[in-house]
Amino acid sequence: MHVSRPHVCRLARACVCLFVFSVAAHAQSFTLEQVLSSPFPTELVATKSGDRVAWVFDAQGRRNVFVADAPAFAARQLTRYAQDDGQEITELTFSNDGRYVAYTRGGDKNQAGEVPNPTSDPAGAKQQVFVADARTGSVVLAGEGSSPVFTPAGDAVLYSREGHLWSVPVAGGKERRLFEMRGNVNDPQWSPDGTRLAFSSGRGDHAFVSIYEPRADRIRLIASSVDRDVAPRWSPDGRRLAFRRLFNVTDTQTADRERVQPWAIYVADAATGEGREIWKSGAGWLDSFSGFSDTFEWAANDRIVFGSERDGWSHLYSVASTGGDATLLTPGDYEVEDVAFTPDKSAIIFSSNKGDVDRRHLFRVPASGGEIQQLTGGDGIEMYPVVFAGGRQIAFCHSTARDPFLPFVANADGSHMRALAPQALPKDFPSAQLVAPEQVIFKAADGAEIHGQLFRPRNAAGKVPALVFMHGGPVRQMLLGFHYLYYYHNAYAMNQYLASRGYEVLSVNYRSGIGYGRAFREAQHRGARGASEYQDVVAGAKYLRSLPDVDDKRIGLWGGSYGGYLTALGLARNSDIFAAGVDFHGVHDWSTPVAGLRVALDSGERARLARESSPISSVEKWKSPVLLIHGDDDRNVAFAQTVMLVRRLRDQNVEFEELIFPDEIHDFLRHESWLRAYHATADFFDRHLKR
Repeated sequence: MHVSRPHVCRLARACVCLFVFSVAAHAQSFTLEQVLSSPFPTELVATKSGDRVAWVFDAQGRRNVFVADAPAFAARQLTRYAQDDGQEITELTFSNDGRYVAYTRGGDKNQAGEVPNPTSDPAGAKQQVFVADARTGSVVLAGEGSSPVFTPAGDAVLYSREGHLWSVPVAGGKERRLFEMRGNVNDPQWSPDGTRLAFSSGRGDHAFVSIYEPRADRIRLIASSVDRDVAPRWSPDGRRLAFRRLFNVTDTQTADRERVQPWAIYVADAATGEGREIWKSGAGWLDSFSGFSDTFEWAANDRIVFGSERDGWSHLYSVASTGGDATLLTPGDYEVEDVAFTPDKSAIIFSSNKGDVDRRHLFRVPASGGEIQQLTGGDGIEMYPVVFAGGRQIAFCHSTARDPFLPFVANADGSHMRALAPQALPKDFPSAQLVAPEQVIFKAADGAEIHGQLFRPRNAAGKVPALVFMHGGPVRQMLLGFHYLYYYHNAYAMNQYLASRGYEVLSVNYRSGIGYGRAFREAQHRGARGASEYQDVVAGAKYLRSLPDVDDKRIGLWGGSYGGYLTALGLARNSDIFAAGVDFHGVHDWSTPVAGLRVALDSGERARLARESSPISSVEKWKSPVLLIHGDDDRNVAFAQTVMLVRRLRDQNVEFEELIFPDEIHDFLRHESWLRAYHATADFFDRHLKR
């Protein structure tokens, strides 16, 4: 870790650092290694028959597939990857008979065509599809690519590479390209009878829904237009296709609004290719297509269920396949996130913050409309529902304030909930030593109501140092418990660790995050448009200053990505408020390339505003020390953003430290990287806020 600290006595600093470290070590009740030791579950899926479930555990960087079989559903490890090598396992999918599970190992390529290789392995890294036998555990390499899909018979697996579909026998063998076609093949969907494959052919500014018929070796294009047709879905009888049409319109992006994207639902005859519009959004901002509400499925009673934010919240709607008015299935001031259907597609299980804005629970609603039934509640967080056992049971992931995110199973009504892999939690995981964060609500300078989670240190005496934490995204929301995303599960654990070291920590859900409606998420003047969310960070610091046990001269801030941007902005604009900060891979100048692409700047005025909204524009006022942490293969925030900032900090003689991870990406892939970064963060704050 490189350090640049002008005008500091090294010997004195070392003595202070040693004293502070010994005091902190004596006070804390658990280690960082312990609180980051729980395996994190992803990719929870079930077989078509519902007699087997599978998921991925990331156990301190060792990623493996686990399965559990009916009737006991006792977890067992299927794969045997033993190293913290940074190679992700994603896109789990079962064959129709449930015997095989396919998965992708390795990440996507960057702009240079490189797969993530965070260990700097001289042999390099590849993104590959594997097929595992769920009974024997034998694993076969299918080929290089991603997005596996089994054939209906289960005798072969398809996968995507360079925009094309490839096929290889499940038992292994020579791969072949399934068919030749211009454009990129997306979202392949087999017909109910398994004889045809629907997909979207992406061609830049437009896309076609198409059907491939293997027996005839023929491709037919469906209701083609100049627009982008995506997400084909078969009717239960296989005679029709529903799809979303995103209209090509004049760019309507303004200084404060994303591009307005009107869209419609089309239903086409699968035999003739003729289609017609059955539902259309309005042309306004709330009706605009949103990737946040991306549910789209053909349900029972010949209805199509879709997501929309037309009332300002992410909700589910259904419409008859013949057209007509859409029925709002989930009314209220809350947001629907993950969705699963019962086997007969008559009902939907969804996760939401309904009635509990800073948590997530599971609910059930009929696909045609009707009463909503709450399945889980209390102080837990439940996400990623999967329906199995013929609709009699549900699997999901669950956490609390003190218990990490793990897979669970329950009856369809939410009763008799139990862990799928109770043995997976390390025996020394410090649940009993963790604190339950308090929900706090405060107001920003313009009157906006902001939610946060306050972590109070146990047995604190006198005035304590404090920290403001900001999540990334910014389309994220921190919760009153362990998070359902890996990055923020780690961040939540880190806030617990910092509290155990004597810090009062406030996690701020600033505007432009999710959970509080579209107007909050797409707030005016946010980010490069004026940094309006920064006032929420300042309001958080003022809230901490109002607490009698907080030393208002020892308030720091930290965050990653967008949270790193806000950390740097706080230090640049208000070193009088923030005494130190840790900036993980933050954006520092919106007017320059952020992640290989420039922010859309259509005028000199917008470029000026973008720069004024950036930390770089206020670096002359930056006085407080900062720790900069970044991986140089970052695909979300260009490493150049930190290179550029360091140049300016050196020019201004600002004290900074840097921790650089060669070949790491944005969301660190190695457990070792998280430990090093978080240890450096705690040590940095101890040296600067406890002296």
